[in-house]
Amino acid sequence: MNSFEIEDFFSKMSNLNALVIGDLMLDEYVWGRTDRISPEAPVQVVDVVKEDMRLGGAGNVAVNLLELGCHVSVVSVIGDDLDGHKLVDITNNLNIKNDGIFLNQGRKTTRKTRVLSSNQQVLRIDRECRIDIDEEAGNAIIAYLETCRENFQVILVSDYLKGVLTNKVLKAIFAFSRLKGIPVVVDPKGENYSKYCGATLLTPNRKEVELATGVKIVDDSSLLEVGNSLMGELKLGALVITRSEEGMSIFTQEGVKHLPTQAREVFDVTGAGDTVLALLGLGLAAGLNMMDAGWLSNIGAGVVVGKVGTSSVSSTEVLETAKQQYSDIEQKIQTAKAMAVILEHKRAKGMKIIFTNGCFDLLHVGHVKYLQKARQLGDLLVLGLNSDASIRRLKGDKRPLLDESERAQILAALGCVDYLVVFEEDTPLELLQSIRPDVLVKGGDYQVEEVVGKELVESYGGRVELIQFVEDKSTTNIVETIIQRYADE
Repeated sequence: MNSFEIEDFFSKMSNLNALVIGDLMLDEYVWGRTDRISPEAPVQVVDVVKEDMRLGGAGNVAVNLLELGCHVSVVSVIGDDLDGHKLVDITNNLNIKNDGIFLNQGRKTTRKTRVLSSNQQVLRIDRECRIDIDEEAGNAIIAYLETCRENFQVILVSDYLKGVLTNKVLKAIFAFSRLKGIPVVVDPKGENYSKYCGATLLTPNRKEVELATGVKIVDDSSLLEVGNSLMGELKLGALVITRSEEGMSIFTQEGVKHLPTQAREVFDVTGAGDTVLALLGLGLAAGLNMMDAGWLSNIGAGVVVGKVGTSSVSSTEVLETAKQQYSDIEQKIQTAKAMAVILEHKRAKGMKIIFTNGCFDLLHVGHVKYLQKARQLGDLLVLGLNSDASIRRLKGDKRPLLDESERAQILAALGCVDYLVVFEEDTPLELLQSIRPDVLVKGGDYQVEEVVGKELVESYGGRVELIQFVEDKSTTNIVETIIQRYADE
């Protein structure tokens, strides 16, 4: 994905509704300083500076989804206690739809208290219930799903083994997803993965996979063995295994692809799996292919582990991090679809779009001066470049001399070229219909009436401009000169 395709992806988030089901909990953070040892016992004394309470577990998945711009509903069972009511208050303040949260008397709401000194966790205190919810609570979740009228595009299941996701509840979730025809993405836990059979996508980490399968992942061979086995046994659409410093491995029906880690510096891995789950789910909901969704989630996880505490990632952070992976030249070379998105934003800023096209085989001074003059006619020059196949159809099997990738990179290096799109057709008419430039430029060896796309551009108020080429400068002349000079050799 390029940066503009990522921008287009995030622009769709406000139209997406995601359902999160799983173990909701509170993450409490106690921040302080440590500069002495207790006289009562050989332990550090933490002088508390600040405290804060956040949504944890499935709640952190919901917060990630909100940060990325979509609408979120949550389903869970928590205790009818002070922590439970605090949790509900937080969801209300965040505008998370919580009519699927059921308070259960006698059940304890999970709260994890982390004590940190100098950004290092020195102690964690857990208050929790790990017993399966009772039948009444499970039936309440199932009834919610059966009567739900929300139009969800994805379901995210966040299992922390606190008892909400019983076998009966999971079966109801998978049945609901099949009925609605929407993907269900699961972050699994425990030794028994058979309960997740039928999920669209599973997102375990390496340790979780080893625990569930009993197979130690020590190399690519053992990784492939485990991944392919889980894909077949659980009838998964895809499997993503996160592997800490080794990145992630994406298994699909077509094979496996490994993505390197995106983390620059790791401070805290808490919540990274939630970010992966959220971005993978939204990627599938928005129609991304599995590899693009995995790539985005990998970037998001790399951002989150650079923060301290249970954290989320914003669309801006993902976009800015992704942009750092592209060179200026790579960002100039776009697909026709991406180009249409880019130009929509540029026009909104009042920019005038210039378009020209050609083969540009063996770049020479005539090409450069032509493109420089074209660029002066507006604010942004888009160059349509004939593909290798279209050049062969136009000029014969001996052309082009340079393939389309090489020609594209050379042209994109010119300061006067703002964007470049390779097109497969013999003429740029289809590309022009997508780009809709304000000014269509061609060489002076054309008559205005001969310019392909003239009628289209003029139909919406654009115009055609002809620019004279530098005399005696052409690829054909260069080729003939080379042949004459080296013919004897």
